[in-house]
Amino acid sequence: MQPSPIRVLVCEDQALVRAGFVTIFSAQPDMDVVGQAADGRAGILRAEELKPDVVVMDIRMPLLDGIEATRHLAGPDSPSPAKILIVTTFNVDEYVYDALRAGASGFILKDAPPPELINAVRTVARGESLLAPAVTRTLIGRFAERIRPTATPSSPEHERLKLLTPREHEVLLLISKGLSNAEIAAELVLSPETVKTYVSRILTKLDLRDRVQAVVLAYQAGLVGGG
Repeated sequence: MQPSPIRVLVCEDQALVRAGFVTIFSAQPDMDVVGQAADGRAGILRAEELKPDVVVMDIRMPLLDGIEATRHLAGPDSPSPAKILIVTTFNVDEYVYDALRAGASGFILKDAPPPELINAVRTVARGESLLAPAVTRTLIGRFAERIRPTATPSSPEHERLKLLTPREHEVLLLISKGLSNAEIAAELVLSPETVKTYVSRILTKLDLRDRVQAVVLAYQAGLVGGG
């Protein structure tokens, strides 16, 4: 029995780019583009109506930007958080960090090759996060002031990190630096499956949805320094 295709909603204000995304996704045997939207407000309405598996969301759109649309669809107040893949024009968009905090499952560059874009949708559909290492590292360096630690030694963020074992702490640090499971495995001389288990434990202990939220928490707690 064939699995159901991934139902994709494309939210992008530029008609040519939107058409390109639709063409790429529609050509995949395991994907079905169920709708399109040219602004954030329409994106919210379409997402609530169609219940897509993945929303491909542009950041800069009229009426309502992608950050606010993401916060509405995937934020803490959403009863059924959507899986949002943010697409951005620049290597580091100044709004990417806000989008991740709003509940996005990851982000990818608009000019990424089609195979990468397709893989990104599949990754997010599986419930995994997509945090491009190169973009993450640049984000830390370029926006060090914005992601300066907000936590104090007695804050909830620090208390939560105390739940982790020393090894889990190491894994979280490497996640926060944008390393993939395979890269973490090589760094710590562990098997990828062992790293996957550590990541799962970290998310469970810290009550986090995915590794994107883990990165945000690590920034706020000062586990990762800017620059």
